[in-house]
Amino acid sequence: MKIVIIGSGNVACHLARAFQENKIPVSQIFGRNESDLKSISHQLQIPFSTDYLADADLYFICVSDAAIGEVSKLITNEKCLVAHTSGSLPKEILEGNYRKASFYPLQTFSKSKNITYSEIPFFVEAQNNQDLELLKNLALNISKKVMASTYEKRKYIHLTAVFACNFVNHLFARAKEISDSQEIPFDYFLPLIKETTEKIEILEPKLAQTGPAVRNDQRVLKLHEELITNEEQLKIYKIMNESIKKMYEL
Repeated sequence: MKIVIIGSGNVACHLARAFQENKIPVSQIFGRNESDLKSISHQLQIPFSTDYLADADLYFICVSDAAIGEVSKLITNEKCLVAHTSGSLPKEILEGNYRKASFYPLQTFSKSKNITYSEIPFFVEAQNNQDLELLKNLALNISKKVMASTYEKRKYIHLTAVFACNFVNHLFARAKEISDSQEIPFDYFLPLIKETTEKIEILEPKLAQTGPAVRNDQRVLKLHEELITNEEQLKIYKIMNESIKKMYEL
């Protein structure tokens, strides 16, 4: 089976690495950014092209959500299977007469950060059972956490991921603004962050909550609000504390 990956960003890079590590051959990586493609090709010894899309049995489109529809028009082989890797779009976004699917890895990717691919959950969807089994078996070569999922379910998976990952990382960035303003090394907070994330592996997040809001400690809450001079930080602080209070009916 010939596999081609379309894209040169974080997802394309890591999917190519995951395939290589698990001895799944990739015939080509295709995209617009020649510099990034050359880097991936050099690391993984996969042929690349910016102008010629190789013929394949299976294409993975790993580009931004806004570009998926347009990029999918480049594939003219009507006998192939095409899967995008978006968590928030239906397989029908793909424009072509080929068979359509989605292959969604639930992880945040950065090219410079190594990942244990066997721990990544994959959610797959296809138009028929044969293609679904093909994608499930391909994912099972990488990870033990593989699940068939409809688009309706995947939308909620992606929404949950935004709360659990993107919002949390934004809070890290806002927290660093505060520590930087007082010349406190942010590294000193990493053990706290590590303990917080490790704790929810053994406790329900609701049971793991600590802090002044869950204690309804009005003195500390008022003190913190007086310390915050940044309008956005203060807005976030108040919204988060109100949400905590409502969850615990305080």
